[in-house]
Amino acid sequence: MDRHKTPARAARGITRRTLPALALIATIALGAGASDWTQFRGPGQDGIANATGLPATWDDTANIAWKTPLPGPGGSSPIVVGDRVFLTSYSGYAESIENPGNMEDLMRHVVCLDRATGKVIWQKDFKAKMPESAYVGGNNTRHGYASSTPTSDGESLFVFFGKSGVFSFDLDGNERWTADVGEGTDGWGSATSPVLHNNLLIVNAGVESGALIALDKATGQAVWRAGDVSRTWATPVLVEAGGRTEAVLNLPGKVAAYDAETGKALWHCEGIPDSYVCPSVIAHDGVVYAIGGRRSQVMAVRAGGSGDVTGSHILWRTEKGNNVTSAVLVDNHLYWFHESRGVAYCANAATGEIVYEENLEPRPGLIYASITVADGKLYATSQDNGTYVVAAKPEFEQIAVNTFASDSSRVNASIAVDRGQLLLRTDRAIYCIGNK
Repeated sequence: MDRHKTPARAARGITRRTLPALALIATIALGAGASDWTQFRGPGQDGIANATGLPATWDDTANIAWKTPLPGPGGSSPIVVGDRVFLTSYSGYAESIENPGNMEDLMRHVVCLDRATGKVIWQKDFKAKMPESAYVGGNNTRHGYASSTPTSDGESLFVFFGKSGVFSFDLDGNERWTADVGEGTDGWGSATSPVLHNNLLIVNAGVESGALIALDKATGQAVWRAGDVSRTWATPVLVEAGGRTEAVLNLPGKVAAYDAETGKALWHCEGIPDSYVCPSVIAHDGVVYAIGGRRSQVMAVRAGGSGDVTGSHILWRTEKGNNVTSAVLVDNHLYWFHESRGVAYCANAATGEIVYEENLEPRPGLIYASITVADGKLYATSQDNGTYVVAAKPEFEQIAVNTFASDSSRVNASIAVDRGQLLLRTDRAIYCIGNK
């Protein structure tokens, strides 16, 4: 397997949703503010924020509202619940390529920050369950120990740490329950983010137990389990279709949908042809878009079917794409950046026709974090060469590349948007970017 095209955490990406789905998410949010960024890729699971006045440029001092050091690296994105920010980190093992240390010293951290100031309100530290997946050097598995973005219903915080389990905390950091979803590990680590649906917390535990699992969010007890889920680092995406909520998952060679209430298999079709997949699907108006594979493809399929819908519901397939990051949909156009070639793509969402294929300058190196779009701009963080800002329109325009002179640490996390500011985490710190 090409180490530069590995199943990274940044492979989780998700969707644009119909109005009924947005109403459902708002209901789930409970005590969370309507604009809160309470899960991976935001309120709609799609990386899209309805924000204006966001900065296109920043550096160590310009447009920095606050900065807070973190207890260790991680690929998880921050989330916002009311006046608090939550994110995860790891430490003690695989922090350094040159000196990874001992697996037995691996620690997990959950951090709560004041949204206005970045001040640490509380931090939970705990030992990882052993043995974990071994770090084998280079970029390969260093991102796999705190890669799942937390989620919240406004009253509880839910965190997934692979074989160490799923944890529920109240917003003050008191543990409510923990659940074991399997003992399996993988050389590429654990990475998928949990998703809330009504009273259920849905987790892709393909690495840990080969299953998609729904837990009762109040108790952590398993409610349903769908098997035959493996070699996928994608987060399940909730899609409204045919009067039901489907949990759609990107799998090797297959896109599959499950009833979000019961776990019943609903439909499937031929998907991305590879032995593993990373990106999550995205969806809009009942159409699911899947991307991935080392041969890099994008495809569109109508949701709401039954059984094998390969011959009836696939709308188009394009031999372009990327292997790691999820796409984003804006005004009937799909956008994505190739994870290693430094190429930005735009495609017509109705036909799959490539509208542009342009090189980013300077070359970004690896991009494992999925795109965030807001204020007419696409924000994509590269691992080592800054955040690329590109106009969200079907004519290519690179606006800026932003770096921190004082922080050259890796970035594997997607950017969160909240109240007219950007929240960007590196392996060393979290930055609030925008007007103070």
